[in-house]
Amino acid sequence: MSRTSSVKKSETSHEIPNVLTNEKIPPRERIVSTASELFREHGIRGIGVDAIADAALTNKMTLYRHFGSKDELVCETLRRASEKAEAIWRDLEATHPGNPRAQLDAWVQGRAECLNGEPAGCDLANAAIELKGEGHPAHEVIERHKAEQRQRLEELCSAAGAREPQLLADTLTLLLEGARVTRQAMGSDGCCSHFSKACSAAIASLC
Repeated sequence: MSRTSSVKKSETSHEIPNVLTNEKIPPRERIVSTASELFREHGIRGIGVDAIADAALTNKMTLYRHFGSKDELVCETLRRASEKAEAIWRDLEATHPGNPRAQLDAWVQGRAECLNGEPAGCDLANAAIELKGEGHPAHEVIERHKAEQRQRLEELCSAAGAREPQLLADTLTLLLEGARVTRQAMGSDGCCSHFSKACSAAIASLC
């Protein structure tokens, strides 16, 4: 079997790009990573389990053995995205131990750099919009993630000496989410720079 999936048509007639996979990687991991890529490219509703299984160099039976439903697979991809975000906080603490203000500045810099690398936006925010009003179990994963990220940011703002840590955390969160939307709608021209400047101004005014 080839190390890359052949180009197939999904149920909505979109072409699926070749996804590089390694058959030495366990099937579950291949399925999750492949599904994440395809959901990001085509949307959750734009890709079916047959297409995901094919791109992951496996089959639908194997997919359902690991995940009882497509909804369960969607939740797992979002949990993985949340875990990656959690690693950001560990890196900030490791890079700037005992210096919350430096950690806050590094958070801004890191989010600005990430904006350049995520033209499709935040996977969790995109999923929340696409699945809005459907009662999808992914909403619980998304809401928990967003709440945890917001709380971590408020704690960092407080440790950095912000006079109003809640307000600063809310401001930075809104700036980030707004920058993600702007990045998708208008491209990256100036977006990341404006985000960094706006965050720096907010921090300076409240710290």
